[in-house]
Amino acid sequence: MSLEKIDKSNLPRHVAVIMDGNGRWAKKQGAMRIFGHHHGIKAVRETVEACGELGIQYLTLYTFSTENWNRPKLEVDGIMQLLVSTIAKEVPELHKSNVRLKTIGDTASLPAKARRELDNGMALTKDNTGLTLTLALSYSGKWDIIQATKHIAEKVKKSEISIDDIDEELFSRYLATEESPDVDLMIRTGGDHRISNYLLWQSAYSELLFIDDIFWPEFRKEHLFDSVYTYQLRERRFGKTGDQVKKETK
Repeated sequence: MSLEKIDKSNLPRHVAVIMDGNGRWAKKQGAMRIFGHHHGIKAVRETVEACGELGIQYLTLYTFSTENWNRPKLEVDGIMQLLVSTIAKEVPELHKSNVRLKTIGDTASLPAKARRELDNGMALTKDNTGLTLTLALSYSGKWDIIQATKHIAEKVKKSEISIDDIDEELFSRYLATEESPDVDLMIRTGGDHRISNYLLWQSAYSELLFIDDIFWPEFRKEHLFDSVYTYQLRERRFGKTGDQVKKETK
């Protein structure tokens, strides 16, 4: 895909990715599942670079879901060790590229070493003004909605807000993604056609793109560019008719 074909005035502000297929890719190579996770790092690097080249503002990666804790202990331990080493290795380059690192999810459940590396990385990059890269760790959309509801209920209990104050805008402010806009484009590799409890509220009107023939370790810049181009070919109506949208964009 040539970058010249992409309309820089019609970019998705927020791209979310379900990085699926690491284990199945490794199995095809006759290797253990963690081998796929290791090779998925290059795909993350290329995706971050591609977003930076296009000027996309927010990228959120489904790095480890709440449900992933149910995987075999050997794989979970390997992923956590990989997380620690990858953050330590990649953060200096992210900082150099003006990328701001953030996390969402129940990060208190992560190992202490992982939390420490993440905290250091976020502290180093907190003032960067380029791409905001968010890692969803021990995250699920249902968890996010429940934790937001609990915080709002506590505010109501303390009479800091009233029931009538609760609307979509207020609710969004209590989600883990409070600093990010809703998802415009959600990409899933690996062939499955579901969003797997990911950013449920935030993806209510996102464009969904399921890539059937690519496992995550195979994902490269051109796949991100192709995805953005496909996004630009779609008409986003948000409940309106196509004629209304065309009239508004004239």
